[in-house]
Amino acid sequence: MLDFAKGPILAIQEFFILAGQAVRNVFRRPHYGADIALQMDTIGFGSLPIVILTGFFSGAVMALQMSRALAQYGQVGRTGTVVSITLVRELGPVLTALMVAGRNASGMASEIGSMKVTEQIDAMRALGTDPIQKLVTPRMIATAVVLPLLTIIADFTGMFGGFIVAYYLLNLTPAQYWHTVWTALEWNDVSQGLLKPFVFSFAISLVGCYYGLQTTGGTQGVGRATTQAVVVASVLVFVLTFFITKIFVGNVVS
Repeated sequence: MLDFAKGPILAIQEFFILAGQAVRNVFRRPHYGADIALQMDTIGFGSLPIVILTGFFSGAVMALQMSRALAQYGQVGRTGTVVSITLVRELGPVLTALMVAGRNASGMASEIGSMKVTEQIDAMRALGTDPIQKLVTPRMIATAVVLPLLTIIADFTGMFGGFIVAYYLLNLTPAQYWHTVWTALEWNDVSQGLLKPFVFSFAISLVGCYYGLQTTGGTQGVGRATTQAVVVASVLVFVLTFFITKIFVGNVVS
């Protein structure tokens, strides 16, 4: 009767085992610094164009939408406040994580999945190399380092996009816009905006690596693993942002 639940429960168990081994390997040798640097370049620098474009137009759209609502109360000058709070708390971390998940979780799953179906991972084990230490941990560390940095870049480009709209379409002065942007932020907002991408990074990297290591069935299996990695990583981003936001909002309310 409960046979349908065996598969998902087994997958969750295997995922947490993989996560525990990957985190444990952070404190064990060897560390494969060259692989970490390569992954930081691939994940971080490679994702810059899409993160900058997403951040810029998110801020611009937010400024356009919010200015219309604020105009009803004669508070168009507070557009920078809404843009900065929305970007730093939610849109910046979530959209950046979704872009990185779409680009890199799929890349991790396809790369490791290709190695799995061509038996390269079995060859690594035969040579005495831990595939989790070699393949998973460097990607996890690299994502944890670069995703908060990408989020900061997305936040600033989003604020700049909001400034372009505020200056050219809403007739706000630069001093007026940037003053409201700066004064609106509190340490709670900044800490929330940096904690979220750090937590997201583990979900994105570990999900991508997990589905890569679980790949079976040749090239079709690689494509299936890639799709599953993107979907699960994206859903986890929304689930995690709810719980993290609940923690911060609960602390403020209490």
